[in-house]
Amino acid sequence: MIDLHLHTTASDGTLAPAELVARAASIGITILSVTDHDTTDGFDEASATAARLGVTLVAGIEVTAVENARDVHILGYFIDPHASPLAEFLTRQRADRVLRVVRIAERLRALGCPIDVEPLLHAAARHPGRSIGRPQIADVLIRSGYARDRDDVFDRLLGDAKPGFVPRAGEAPERIIDVIRNAGGIASLAHPGLLRKDDVIPRLARAGLAALEVCHSDHDADAERHYRELAAANGLAVSGGSDYHGDFGRRESALGRVTLPQADFDRLRALAA
Repeated sequence: MIDLHLHTTASDGTLAPAELVARAASIGITILSVTDHDTTDGFDEASATAARLGVTLVAGIEVTAVENARDVHILGYFIDPHASPLAEFLTRQRADRVLRVVRIAERLRALGCPIDVEPLLHAAARHPGRSIGRPQIADVLIRSGYARDRDDVFDRLLGDAKPGFVPRAGEAPERIIDVIRNAGGIASLAHPGLLRKDDVIPRLARAGLAALEVCHSDHDADAERHYRELAAANGLAVSGGSDYHGDFGRRESALGRVTLPQADFDRLRALAA
């Protein structure tokens, strides 16, 4: 089994990198990629565990771009996780994330949901390689009694266009594609069925996008068929993964259930060669 979309405690997952790799290996996943948001901080730990367990680890990342005030997530595969230009760029991305956390907290206070984000900010300062964002704010809201779980938080408060949402300021998708390619990787548009902006795909393909994430926990059979056809029409390869963050929410059972066919992985790997 192959899963190329996984998150750890280096960003907004609940399992440490070693724990995630061990969990994946225990259910039969043989090729995986840790794709934390705007950081490669978990790569070395994941790599050591993967080597010990005989699992193939693809160096990956999920970088957030911005298109008309909307987050656009670009996955990077076969990158050099220690490339200096990439590290410098990601440092700026994570700094922007911290500023957004502060602005969201201010918005929530105005909405009558005051929370203490100082522990998040202190943790970010102590571990500058890790990234923080809305999921960590969601956890604070849950602990403060304002919501049941992360899904509830995003459905009512922090999702796009919800009362506590603060648009991100960031780079265009084309810029992120360049960053990934300059780090030796290939770029794939994450979960296009959630983005619902199919019109950008031909433009991004011309800018160097290599693949579409067709297999994903939030894509049903019709969506998979649609995006596989769209990938073919634009000369793009296919990527896929569970987008597993932990044992909670809508994707808690996705690990081992949403996987990428071997033939699709082989094409991705050939593109990166």
